[in-house]
Amino acid sequence: MDRRPKDFSVLQRFEFLYSPVAVRFLLNKPEGIERLGKRLPICRMFREAQDSRPFYAGPEDFACVDQLVLGLMDPEPIYESGQIGAKERIYQDARANRRIYQHIPKISPGTVRYVAFSRIDEAPFDPDVLVITARPDQAEVILRALSYSTGKPLTTTMTPVLTCAWVFAYPYTTGSVNYTVTGLGYGLKIQKLLPEGLLLISVPYDLTAMLLDNLAEMDWELPMFSMTEEERGPFATKIMEEIRQEYING
Repeated sequence: MDRRPKDFSVLQRFEFLYSPVAVRFLLNKPEGIERLGKRLPICRMFREAQDSRPFYAGPEDFACVDQLVLGLMDPEPIYESGQIGAKERIYQDARANRRIYQHIPKISPGTVRYVAFSRIDEAPFDPDVLVITARPDQAEVILRALSYSTGKPLTTTMTPVLTCAWVFAYPYTTGSVNYTVTGLGYGLKIQKLLPEGLLLISVPYDLTAMLLDNLAEMDWELPMFSMTEEERGPFATKIMEEIRQEYING
């Protein structure tokens, strides 16, 4: 297990109630951290990682359909037929439920056998996916930081079930940021793992450096946020006049 080269200390400024979690997908058993030692769904492992020492889980430790998402099990007709979602009244009928399996992101079978978890301030590895649990006001800063230097739009993709696929597998396999709101996903909601209304923001490894750099550079509290309605008008007018003058003088 490699040491993490990035400095994540800027995240401490947020004073998150729930620690950001580093997730690493591994072919071989990691060294230097302990095994979880109990069967849990991956969403419960994520929640446990926020309050514990770093740990890893093996194929026999995952206790849900997350095994399909991680490529640890072959697709089963009983799942992909859509019968379960129909019986549980999540979907109108099996044909609606089965359609999601054409879209659910999955890691290629056999390429991941172990998954390591750690709260970010104790992580002994560089995460493949950084999952941040944030209030809306904190999420505004994080999402703005993720487009601050590029201007690229941020989109989210999800289904009511198999939220784990969109939180863990999707950013890892696509390199795209994804986010959802607690209370929308079926598994997290029924297990009551987190209060509703928080944002889960998943950042892939190739965007974490940009996120950290932008957070260090940009203003977290924008001037207009603290202005009264009477102050915002003159402030906006002043900025427009400065831009016009630069245009004329240029």
